[in-house]
Amino acid sequence: MVEPQTISLHGNSLCYIDSGAGEVVLFVHGLLGSHRNWRYLIDRIDDTHRVIVPDLFGHGSSAKPQGDYSLGAHAGMLRDLLDGLGIDKVTLVGHSLGGGISLQFCYLFPERVERLVLVGSGGLGREVIPALRAATLPGAEWVLPVIASHRVRGGVETIGRGLAMVGWRASQDMRAAWEGFTALSDADGRRAFLATTRAVIDPGGQSVAAKDYLPDLADLPVLVVWGTNDMVIPVSHAERAKEAIPGCRVELFDGAGHYPHLEDPERFAGLLRGFMAETGPDHGTSARNGQAAG
Repeated sequence: MVEPQTISLHGNSLCYIDSGAGEVVLFVHGLLGSHRNWRYLIDRIDDTHRVIVPDLFGHGSSAKPQGDYSLGAHAGMLRDLLDGLGIDKVTLVGHSLGGGISLQFCYLFPERVERLVLVGSGGLGREVIPALRAATLPGAEWVLPVIASHRVRGGVETIGRGLAMVGWRASQDMRAAWEGFTALSDADGRRAFLATTRAVIDPGGQSVAAKDYLPDLADLPVLVVWGTNDMVIPVSHAERAKEAIPGCRVELFDGAGHYPHLEDPERFAGLLRGFMAETGPDHGTSARNGQAAG
């Protein structure tokens, strides 16, 4: 995989991948994610497009400063990254929290977006996995260090190795979740995780909704991708997006969980390439609204 680079934004180091040439695709990962969540897509896209894949502040190898971890703050960071790289417009691909950030980016900086792809996206309804709601409760600061301790993680890894010896294989959802969970062993990572989670979730579910301005996306090509077995954010939110966004195209990955782009990267890359080709500048208004894809 391409080696990450770093850029300083307002005094904080941001880690990102920059690979390929052509139309720019900006991938935005979800909560506890990093650029590695898109690792199977980079070399499937960067032969014909320029691919930008940052670690959001508070995630991966980027800085984890104290401060604002709201959707607007993350969207502003993405704008600053594009400015720093001299990029005017992008196709936005956002997963989970990254979908919510991408929706916020479209609201704040619509002139910078050519197309929008939402993958198991936040911001489309209240429902979300109970574990994330629990992270917003008082006392989570004291619980996380215990469950993310070296002793607990070591025990789980030992069990996992034992199961692998008898033929068990972890799903892509489990692998991605574990990869993110290991970041909670670091105090700065835990603080950033809690700040980010509490900015978008409360004990009752997702607290930030994009429904009021989804109709404003009518002139933007929008593709929504979801796994039918998503246990983090229910697949019913894909239908809500279709109802709220005129011309929105929905693709379901049967049997996939919260990371359909990891479950079947070949199909995902093909969908993304086709969507970009069908909604290019020479394909007319109806195609740009996603109607040509059905």
